[in-house]
Amino acid sequence: MTSSASAAATVESVPESRLQKDEKTLQRLLSQGVKLPPQPKVVEELERLLRSDEADLRALARVISQDAGITAMLFKAVQSSAYRQHQPFDNLEKILQAIGLKQTLNLVQAIALMGANKVSKHRKAYERFWSRSQTIAQLAMLIADERVMVCNVFPDQAYLAGIFHDCGVPLLMERFPSYCRAMHLEENDTWIDLLEEDKKYQADHCVVGYFVARHWHLPEFICEAIRFHHDLPQLVPGDSRSLAAIIQLAIHAYHQYLHLDDPDWGRVVEDVQEELGIHADDLPEYLDVLLERFQHQS
Repeated sequence: MTSSASAAATVESVPESRLQKDEKTLQRLLSQGVKLPPQPKVVEELERLLRSDEADLRALARVISQDAGITAMLFKAVQSSAYRQHQPFDNLEKILQAIGLKQTLNLVQAIALMGANKVSKHRKAYERFWSRSQTIAQLAMLIADERVMVCNVFPDQAYLAGIFHDCGVPLLMERFPSYCRAMHLEENDTWIDLLEEDKKYQADHCVVGYFVARHWHLPEFICEAIRFHHDLPQLVPGDSRSLAAIIQLAIHAYHQYLHLDDPDWGRVVEDVQEELGIHADDLPEYLDVLLERFQHQS
């Protein structure tokens, strides 16, 4: 199933009342001062070029090179073993040529979000948040690379979703002074309890992340995976569900990597295994190989 087809099927499968509820949640949070980060100029210009007839490698490379931070992070991202057949990369034009124009844009969007999403307080929690997101994105990239024939999700799409999947968190952190402490974001061995988040703030970082992704014009199937990455049964089989399963497996691998408990894994493991075509008996070895690949490239 193509990304666009599965996205359409996914949207139809989500009850309209749920979508309306999400819209109301967003509007309330916006009225309370939560702000969706704008796309950086680099991303806007790349999208403009890709929509026009001017999208040659040299022009795209020139736009990317105008932002030294994005350029450096892009070179770092493509060192993943998911792109081992194309390495080494000597320049931006080679990255664009080897990986693809749209695929490179996906990586640039993910990298740009990390620079666009700033908080003025709670630096420790903010740095921990992006370190976590980057690790999960890199793991998701490796899973997608290995499962691409099963899932039809590509490494750049998985990396993009991995970076964006919790991007609502720093926006809520910035708006609500007590959010960081209440959600235990400065503690290394815990993560956000969705029920507690809703109880204390009438907010859902997955909903916020979904609308950030749409605001940045991400493909709809990626937006849907971000919205429901904690709730796979809400998604029909297709690219969105496969991508959400990849994110969940990457999150679980992240917990294993740091020797942390994963309280949500028991609830989603069967859905993840079924969606990714991994037998329960094979999962421990799969995770060992995944983490070995990750550590080798780190």
